[in-house]
Amino acid sequence: MSRSKHPIGFTLLTLGALIAWADIAQAQVSDDIVKIGVLDGLSGPYADLQGPGDVVAARMAVEDFGGKVLGKPVEVVAGDLQHKVDVGSTIARRWYDQEKVDAIFGLGDSAVALAVQDITREKDRINIVIAAGTPALTGKNCSPNGIHWTYDNYAIPRATALATLKDGGNTWFFITADYAFGQSLEESTRRVVEGSGGKVVGGVRAPINTTDFSSFILQAQASGAKVIGLANAGADMTNTMKQLVEFGVAGNRQRPVGLLVTLTDVHSLGLKAAQGLTFTEAFYWDQTPETRAFSKRFQAIHGKPPTMMQASMYGAVMHYLKAVQAAGTDSAKPVMAKMKATPINDFMTKNGEVRADGRVIRDLYLFRVKKPEESKGEWDLLEQVATIPGKDAFRPISEGGCPLVSGQ
Repeated sequence: MSRSKHPIGFTLLTLGALIAWADIAQAQVSDDIVKIGVLDGLSGPYADLQGPGDVVAARMAVEDFGGKVLGKPVEVVAGDLQHKVDVGSTIARRWYDQEKVDAIFGLGDSAVALAVQDITREKDRINIVIAAGTPALTGKNCSPNGIHWTYDNYAIPRATALATLKDGGNTWFFITADYAFGQSLEESTRRVVEGSGGKVVGGVRAPINTTDFSSFILQAQASGAKVIGLANAGADMTNTMKQLVEFGVAGNRQRPVGLLVTLTDVHSLGLKAAQGLTFTEAFYWDQTPETRAFSKRFQAIHGKPPTMMQASMYGAVMHYLKAVQAAGTDSAKPVMAKMKATPINDFMTKNGEVRADGRVIRDLYLFRVKKPEESKGEWDLLEQVATIPGKDAFRPISEGGCPLVSGQ
């Protein structure tokens, strides 16, 4: 009798309980922990510009966020991809299948990044590529689960090549790291050079982690090119540059141009060898009061200021955790939706956005290496020459071939 007396009230109570249960279920974090994996070159030629510093930056972001999200702890694990696709892929699969990692960050190797992005799509998790350069990540290999955060091999060399061409560097020879990263860096630069009326007269491919570049340098020297484009990075780039100076090539009739140079590279080279070098970056520690404040904290832990990759790692992890909080879950689809819907604003990036193809659009900066007499300290190495708006720097979404984008 009592049941038939209050059918509406009973129904409303039941509905309310179901809604409350659904809200609680949605807010629950899988496995009661949010686990972030930093999969990077912790050793090898790129360890200085990403590596252990990326792990430091990720942990700083987690600590600054409060160590928890949705009331659950956040944990950071790290792995060394060793610049081998099989190694990186094995770690990614183990993390996803056995260790319940929710998102993988870093991926400072283009071939590994492409492989892990495929695995991430299969496992329905999230990957945020910080340091790999291949534009294919947001082109034909784009993924609804992937974001390309910092830079790519379309935007960075484009700005540097255009500045070099404007300054009379119209014939080029490439010394290229012989894997996906170096090849895409050369390809993007070659397109700009030839499309702007310049000429590529030759090039060579050097295995990653090469220590003796003498034969490659002799070929570059014999080519007579005005510009020797260094389509490599990290220790490969600095070793090439040092040997160019030793051979008397740098500063003579041929101009070396680094197509991906970072702060630690300039520090390793020294101002005497690197002075006057121009290159494009997404961040420098001494740009603003905000960048200086973060860099001071980072250096106190890591011993040196952050590179653009390490600063990016902090911003990417923080953006991810904010998205998890806003979504009320660590499930990939709603978190990715929040990341794409939310502007990026931190000490490094102002009014950045995650585009539909996964490409983060942010301003880039052209820097010049200071002369020794201009420097006021060990890390006072660069002068900002120009700002390249993100909309002008990165490949138009219509040209990428990403199947996620309507009309592609």
